[in-house]
Amino acid sequence: DGASFEVISPDLTRNDASKMGPSGGPITKDNTSVEYFGTIFAFAESPAQAGVLWAGSDDGLVQLSRDGGQTWQNVTPPDLPEWALISIIEPSPHDAATAYVAATRYKLDDHAPYLYKTADYGKTWTKIVTGIPENEFTRVIRADAARQGVLYAGTEKGVYVSFNDGAAWSPLQGNLPVVPIHDLALKDSDLIAATHGRSFWILDDVSPLHQLLDTPAEAGQPRLFAPRPTVRPTGGGRRPSPNPDYHRGYGNAGGFVVRTVQRTNAAGEPELAFLDAGSNPPGGVVVQYYLPQKPDQPLTLRFRDAAGALIKEFTSKPEEPEKKADETKDEHDKKEEPHPSVKAGLNRFVWNARYPDATDLKGVILWAGSLTGPLAPPGRYSVELAVGDTTQSVKFELVKDPRVAATQAELEEQFTFLQQIREKLSEAHAAIGQLRVARDQADAWAKRVKDGPHAEAIATAARMLHDALTAVEEELIQPRSKAHEDPLNYPIKLNNKLAALASVVASGDAAPTRQSREVYADLAAQTDRALHRLQEVFATELDAFNTTVRDAAIPAIVAPEP
Repeated sequence: DGASFEVISPDLTRNDASKMGPSGGPITKDNTSVEYFGTIFAFAESPAQAGVLWAGSDDGLVQLSRDGGQTWQNVTPPDLPEWALISIIEPSPHDAATAYVAATRYKLDDHAPYLYKTADYGKTWTKIVTGIPENEFTRVIRADAARQGVLYAGTEKGVYVSFNDGAAWSPLQGNLPVVPIHDLALKDSDLIAATHGRSFWILDDVSPLHQLLDTPAEAGQPRLFAPRPTVRPTGGGRRPSPNPDYHRGYGNAGGFVVRTVQRTNAAGEPELAFLDAGSNPPGGVVVQYYLPQKPDQPLTLRFRDAAGALIKEFTSKPEEPEKKADETKDEHDKKEEPHPSVKAGLNRFVWNARYPDATDLKGVILWAGSLTGPLAPPGRYSVELAVGDTTQSVKFELVKDPRVAATQAELEEQFTFLQQIREKLSEAHAAIGQLRVARDQADAWAKRVKDGPHAEAIATAARMLHDALTAVEEELIQPRSKAHEDPLNYPIKLNNKLAALASVVASGDAAPTRQSREVYADLAAQTDRALHRLQEVFATELDAFNTTVRDAAIPAIVAPEP
């Protein structure tokens, strides 16, 4: 563990003493250690074969040992100009005889790219820089462990990719700024770039590149890429807000989020804009699909379980007609599911791995509860892309977070129980919506005939129906709660208790507790009694009201008084 070391090589540099004097001029020295010359700058062991060691120096030598450091051989590419800095040596993860070298000579006013490949332990080398501008020097080269022949290179200005083992390179810049790439690393299917002064950047998921290599895209046709195995988002986190929209949980497609901050000087004039914020990748299943052009028909993404049953579907946003200046829209009506993008090119959509929410209710106020649907348990799923008459389907896997101790059976038990709570809450909300519609109609009838000959009879029947429906409503929901803090003033009713129970059960990754099941049994029984009472009201008071209106023979249109 580093408590002691033993020497496994001779000096692997040029050991040129003329390059090792004090740095700086005769008045002020600049010896901060970065000026030292004649050092081993790059070192790596072959992941394909233990004991195959590659070393590169900052004065232009590449050395190889195939016996764990007992003997070494100078295998420097013969056409590499002298005094190059060997920045990175990347042994191939697929073949012990293969290695890649990235070198620079910009300190000698040579800005050319220098990338080399050997497939015979350094006996011969091939320069592999086609496609990289001649004035863009190279700092790093990395090999993709998941696909032989796929390489990534970092230059002074950005990132490049090769699909043919370096024979040709293409830019892989995206929204990455023009910035030096000092190193690259592959973690699973993420490509991480270390820049000089512009933070770390991550290209989160290069697996579509792999899939294109396996099955090239058909010209002019949409292409759906299989999502990589996705770690199931864990339960828990902060307590749900009283706001019913909290935890709807849809991530936005995209990678790094950039925020521009504008500074002003004393005169109030713009002075500086800079980048100061990043974001985690979206939480959920990232679906990527390619569209050759914007489709003229709706695009739909459907998520299904292992048996093929539909979980949720999302449709692209329709073209909206131009609104009139005085046209308004209720705030509640603005809540909607996310819409898949339909722009030409590569698109991303993030499914939050949740089943449908409980039935919403206009104006509902929930304290410590949520309508959010349950997380899908770990398992196999599929996603369909439908554009017009074309449908593609790919499978993907939702895997358990390795930090979670719950078993698959326990997570499925939790999911089933949350589904049960959601259905009961949805049943209650649907009933509340029904009774409110019926009550509003009865009240409207009473108002409509208030000056007619049957006004008293209709008003009496409407009042009886109104009171009976309100009594049921007040068992199921707290109608006096109009603002998010109102539950502090008015008693919480059954729908809120069910929503809060769902939040408790979903607050961690574990099987439901006995106490939670007991609470549900009690709340479900109370809810069922209220729903049964509602059916009785519909069968009695509502029927009596309808009979009163019918017997009164009130015309369909009542002419207003002149």
